[in-house]
Amino acid sequence: MPEGDTVWRTAQRLHQALADRPLTGCDLRVPRLATVDLAGRRVTDVTARGKHLLTRLEGGLTLHSHLRMDGSWQIYAPGERWRGGPLHQVRAVLSTADHTAVGYRLPVLELLRTSDEDRAVGHLGPDLLGPGWDPPEAVRRLLADPARPVGEALLDQRNLAGIGNVYKSELCFLLRVSPWLPIGQVPSPERLVALAKRLLEANKTRPARVTTAEPRADRRLWVYGRAGKPCLRCGTPVRLVDQGRAGQERTTYWCPACQPGPTD
Repeated sequence: MPEGDTVWRTAQRLHQALADRPLTGCDLRVPRLATVDLAGRRVTDVTARGKHLLTRLEGGLTLHSHLRMDGSWQIYAPGERWRGGPLHQVRAVLSTADHTAVGYRLPVLELLRTSDEDRAVGHLGPDLLGPGWDPPEAVRRLLADPARPVGEALLDQRNLAGIGNVYKSELCFLLRVSPWLPIGQVPSPERLVALAKRLLEANKTRPARVTTAEPRADRRLWVYGRAGKPCLRCGTPVRLVDQGRAGQERTTYWCPACQPGPTD
């Protein structure tokens, strides 16, 4: 599932494959960009902003994409077979002399003036993996609605950018708080923000997330993906439920023994 660490890693791979090289081919397979051809333009930078990807090109243009639940960018060598999915799922192809970047199942793909990037990402809170990370501002935004459940507040990218269902569930477990506890009642929200930063930094270069310090595939995460299995700390079966407002529910995993409180 693409979260801030996955998107950061994707940006690094795209930057290494495309930056400082002119595009030899461009195929944007969404209706509003079907006639756009960026071939000949040099890619100047690929960077992540929360869960957003910004591919910047000379001439002051930015190709903005978002992976959401199952989008991906894959890098291929010339002549290598594409393996990211069926061709009808391809939304973007960017080629240089040395690599081809293929975007699959991209729900968001738009071309902006680089000077207008704030139209796409200006609403985001401090980026956990970005150069402008601002812990006090992240805490301030989280506490602006103190009655909001912590699980929902963490997923709101306007508060801090980069957390998804996995880190939301793992952070609440590690802090021993119910995901339904009002954020204003979380002891030391500064610790919550610092732990989120530490987890994403530790995992941004790993192909598989680890929050338990155990490399075994079935023990890498404390609660996420472990519904019905024994809690790795106390043995109580981990629970799974959708959390959030109607129409905006997101998956939450938690241990009712280690995280007592609402819905336990």
